[in-house]
Amino acid sequence: MDQDVWSRYAPQVLSIVRIMVALLFFEHGLSKLFGFPQASPSPALFSLSWLAGAIELVGGALLAIGLLSRVSAFIMSGEMAFGYFISHAPRDFFPINNRGDAAILYCFIFLYFAFAGGGPWSLDALLARRNSALNPAK
Repeated sequence: MDQDVWSRYAPQVLSIVRIMVALLFFEHGLSKLFGFPQASPSPALFSLSWLAGAIELVGGALLAIGLLSRVSAFIMSGEMAFGYFISHAPRDFFPINNRGDAAILYCFIFLYFAFAGGGPWSLDALLARRNSALNPAK
C-alpha cells in the first residue's frame, strides 16, 4: 500500500480508536460507581475514588459519542496524570513495577485526543458541519 491509502483512512481510524478507548474508560467508571461489570466496593460520595469514577463514567460516555471531545479528553488526561502520581509513582519508579503503565497510556492518548479532536465520526464533527451549513459566512 502506498502512503496515500494510509493517510486517507487516518481520520476514520482516529474516530475508531477514540470510541474504543472511551468505552474501556467508561467501563472503569461503571465498575467504580455501580460495581458492574466487576463488583467493587462503592466509594464514599465525593471521595477521590468517587470523583475519579464520575470523571471516567461521564468523560468516557462523552468521548465515546464524540461530544465535547477535546474538553473531556483533557480532563481525563489530567485525571490519569494525577492518579499516576498519587497512586502508582510512590510504589516504585518504574511503571512496570508500580503497575501504572495503563494510567500513563490513558494520560497520553487522552492528551492526543484533546489536540486531535474526535475525528469525523463524532457528534462534535456533526455539529460543526451542521453549524457551517446554517452559517456559511463563517
